[in-house]
Amino acid sequence: MILCRRIDSPIGPLMLAADDSGLRHIEFRDNSHPADRRDWHGGSNDILQATEAQLGEYFAGRRQAFDLPLSPQGTPFQLQVWEELARIPFGATISYAQLAQRIGNPAGTRAVGAANGRNPLPIVLPCHRVIGADGAMTGFGGGVPVKEFLLRLEGSLPAGQAGLFAL
Repeated sequence: MILCRRIDSPIGPLMLAADDSGLRHIEFRDNSHPADRRDWHGGSNDILQATEAQLGEYFAGRRQAFDLPLSPQGTPFQLQVWEELARIPFGATISYAQLAQRIGNPAGTRAVGAANGRNPLPIVLPCHRVIGADGAMTGFGGGVPVKEFLLRLEGSLPAGQAGLFAL
């Protein structure tokens, strides 16, 4: 059974969803690729409580890495990309081309971008740390202003990017 709960955050409400095996979704209010919620039930469990606590610490500047059981659902390629996202250090950014190189598919920049866009666990699997090769703030499931907010929070908004938006 997938349990879900809504939490408040500095970037707006987030919907968390988990089953007994781990965290399955973190969704923004205006998510680009919303999950199918037909099997979700309101409630809470230890995983959702830990996720809320750890996100609170992250937004307060007291957490740089998450320690949660994760259970994202995707294709083998998507899972490979998402696993690599987890290796991008706090405060760092990489390009989509670099991400494609890291998974051994240097010609797969567009496919990596598509998988990145379908990441069901943003923030925890930090897809916001992937930027354009020229430092541009490219698409993000929560919107570019949220991406800029997260990068600013982590101290990694690329040089020359003052940010176009403020939250």
